[in-house]
Amino acid sequence: MRYMLTYDFMESLRVTNQWFGSTARAMCSYPQLGLYANPMIKLTAAWGEVTERSFARMVTKPDWGIYSIPADDGRDHSVSVERVVPRPFGDLIRFKVQGRAPTGRKVLLVAPMSGHYATLLRSTVLSLLPDCDVYVTDWHNARDIPVSAGKFDVEDYTLYLVDFLRVMGPDTHVIAVCQPAPLALAATAYLAEEDPAAQPRTLTLIGGPINPDAAATDVTDFGRRVTMGQLEKFVVQRVGFKYAGAGRMVYPGLQQLTSFMAMNAEKHATAFSNQILRVAKGQASDHDKHNKFYDEYLAVMDMTAEFYLSTVERIFKGLEVAQNRFTVNGKKVDIGKITTVAVKTVEGGKDDISAPGQCVAALDLCTGLPDHKKASYLEPNAGHYGIFAGKSWRDKIRPLVLDFIDANCSVPKSPVRVVG
Repeated sequence: MRYMLTYDFMESLRVTNQWFGSTARAMCSYPQLGLYANPMIKLTAAWGEVTERSFARMVTKPDWGIYSIPADDGRDHSVSVERVVPRPFGDLIRFKVQGRAPTGRKVLLVAPMSGHYATLLRSTVLSLLPDCDVYVTDWHNARDIPVSAGKFDVEDYTLYLVDFLRVMGPDTHVIAVCQPAPLALAATAYLAEEDPAAQPRTLTLIGGPINPDAAATDVTDFGRRVTMGQLEKFVVQRVGFKYAGAGRMVYPGLQQLTSFMAMNAEKHATAFSNQILRVAKGQASDHDKHNKFYDEYLAVMDMTAEFYLSTVERIFKGLEVAQNRFTVNGKKVDIGKITTVAVKTVEGGKDDISAPGQCVAALDLCTGLPDHKKASYLEPNAGHYGIFAGKSWRDKIRPLVLDFIDANCSVPKSPVRVVG
């Protein structure tokens, strides 16, 4: 699998399916075919439309699509995205709300690097913007990063977070979603020893695999079944000739997407079948619920092979964070050194990716932190996506996180707005 032609073959399959879809849509959309009372013509055109859009989205980075937000002064304030710290593998970006005074809540939203772009957190950002000054880790697609930029593994990821926090200052509140939770915890512990003044005020960990062994899921079972040799041989590939990162070893986003889809194959098949019927009946729209979700879900990015492999080996198999044995540049990061940063964990009772028990394990690792600076919350009926972007986030979890931030920060804050 370590050949550039293998990567190009996968891309060729994607392009071919996109072409099949566009061809079916075009051929079955001729006005003359309307004379034939055959429902298969409309169904084929609808299948082509859905297929073309789906395969086209797989290589396109979605736009944030956040242009303005309402404020307490009765006006809509425009929002611009600024690059605060540009780096080869990811930038620290800020959503600057024009004409608004600081809210007193400076939030670093740590986006996962698990196959999707940071825009997966668009609704999370949008829900926080009325009450917070929001910064996000905007990770780059590994296929677009030249080999000359070097490597990027879990230690580099951790050091990126350390650098971002140093730039943002000590009045920062970190919210880490899913995959980066253990590394955000490690970055905080690293700062506790190396640069205590740069530590954040609070650390909220949402649905992250702090201790993958605490509760089994398909993800943890996969990590136990396969060996590192099998992953290196059958999973990682070299970027093909089409992209700037040609020759770089990556875990392809298309391969990760296949795994995502396989976990809930029946659910996805039903969703696409229903969408084809809606398109055929003229009931679908460009921004309907299906397209809004799958335009983001299908947009995938490649991870560097060293990041993917080190995550599996050190976080899932080796349990280095779970057992407080994680090292950065040869130095042990002691999570027990966290003594002033308030830590909160959030879990979903129906989370099939990071099951309840995996994230709350972080609190037991914070042995130097007093109990009044620890908090946890379990939303019984929420799945993985719901705890950071769905109804459960908006109605229950978001208010609790903002209350947690306010309770652990003395900076004057603006009143919290109700988000419906």
